[in-house]
Order: sequence, then C-alpha cells, then structure tokens
Amino acid sequence: MTFGEQQLREGDLLFCCSDTDNAITSVTSGVEGLPIDHVAVVHCLGVDNGPWCVIEAVKPSVSITPIDTFLRNNGMVVIGRVNVDCDVTASVSRCLAMVGKPYDDLFMPGDSAVYCSELVQLNYVDTDGKLVFTPIPMSFRDSMGRVTEYWNEFYLERGMDVPDGEPGSNPGELSRRPQVTIIGRYP
Repeated sequence: MTFGEQQLREGDLLFCCSDTDNAITSVTSGVEGLPIDHVAVVHCLGVDNGPWCVIEAVKPSVSITPIDTFLRNNGMVVIGRVNVDCDVTASVSRCLAMVGKPYDDLFMPGDSAVYCSELVQLNYVDTDGKLVFTPIPMSFRDSMGRVTEYWNEFYLERGMDVPDGEPGSNPGELSRRPQVTIIGRYP
C-alpha cells in the first residue's frame, strides 16, 4: 500500500501525533520532539496487496482496524520501520495473538491487559527470538521532574501508587529508538 510517498510494509510502526497536549504527551516526547501518544502495527490481512489494517491496543481491547479508518481517526502519523534483524512474521503473529486482550489503561507491566506501546515492546523479536525493544523505566514526570497532577489523581482514584520507574514503554520513546528508522509522515 502506498502511504504518501512511502511504501508500507508488514510490521511498520505508525506513530500518532496528538493535536493537543494530553496526559501522555505532557510526560513523554517523540522523535523530533513530536507529541506522539499512540502507536500501531501495520498488517496485511490478505496476500499481496491487502486489505491493509493496523493492530492496535485501544479501548476496549487490542483490535484490528482498517488502515483508512485509522488514518481518518488520527492526525499526523509518523511512519517507522524496524531497522534491525527482526523476525517481522513472528512479531506480527505475536501481536495478532493479543487481539481481544483488554486495553491496559493502568499501564501496568506483567498483567493480562495491554497498552499500545506495550503491544510493540512485548512482541517485536529478532531472529533469535529476543526482544527488539527492551523495557525502559516508565516516567509520569513533566519537564520539571515532577509527577503530574493528572497522574497523581488518576492513580489515587484507583487506590494505586503511580508506577513511575516500573519497566515499560511509551510510544514517543519507541519512535526515538535507534532500532526504528523514520521513513515518512502522513499526511
């Protein structure tokens, strides 16, 4: 499928930029400082040229979304391609196996729910079966180093501590990883 000037491939990563600051973009940043708050995985349902879709972790669960719907529902999308020796077929198959799992709006590692960048982080493997994207310490802190009021209240309402520093991922940070080459943008 042609995506602007670029040709999409199975397993490409689509990073979504928010039009406004939000709870995610206030504590993370993407490639070139972009306000990236979501990531999805490109998948071709059929053989050859389609239909094209994305696998994404969104409420209420990990799902398969037609690519036209995905693009219509998001603003600017940055296209990333994994540039290391990655087993794309195995990685996408692992993502597909998570379709139907509940969305993890608590961003907790090791539970049965999945958030968007966790879908990528847990499932992209190299040809030896090792994770391409190792977990990083999650941050819920603003540019001043403080956990934001939003995240403090969010977790307090749920009777939990903010999981700051726990192993995880976020879409902005994934877009900056050396294992990802940015190949284009849409629109």
